[in-house]
Amino acid sequence: MAINKQKKEEIVAKVDGILDASSTVVFAKFKGLTVEEQSEMRRALRAAGVGYTVAKKTLVRRSLDAKKYAGTFPTLEGEVAIAYSADELAPARELAVFVKKFPEHLVWAGGVFGGSYVDASGIKAIAAIPGMQTLRAQFVQLINSPRQRLAVVLHAKADATA
Repeated sequence: MAINKQKKEEIVAKVDGILDASSTVVFAKFKGLTVEEQSEMRRALRAAGVGYTVAKKTLVRRSLDAKKYAGTFPTLEGEVAIAYSADELAPARELAVFVKKFPEHLVWAGGVFGGSYVDASGIKAIAAIPGMQTLRAQFVQLINSPRQRLAVVLHAKADATA
């Protein structure tokens, strides 16, 4: 179905707004998702503060060309959705849950991270980065580990001499 010029301008303006307000944008190819699956995904993404929209590739491309991001534009084939957020890791991490849940219907297509284009494997790597709470816990464990081992060794030495 053809879209009139005014509607196209509205879509381009919406995508421009998304690109301006988001630090990370993830593109995902989707095909065959049921309405129920899409609704479940949108609900979960919205709860995590991640926006999700679908737009024509040519209109998305028009908005992205105006932004002049570094790198090469990822190939977008088929139906493409955009996940976005002000949080740098949230779109990739939250969408990764559904890429794993619906692997035959939802696939990474690339994205924009840190002002440059990233391919599908790059977005997959970004999605694997743990959240800030997890990173803090890992850091505390790393700092605490030598002390804990020293205490165990000293306790074992004290038990051996007694």
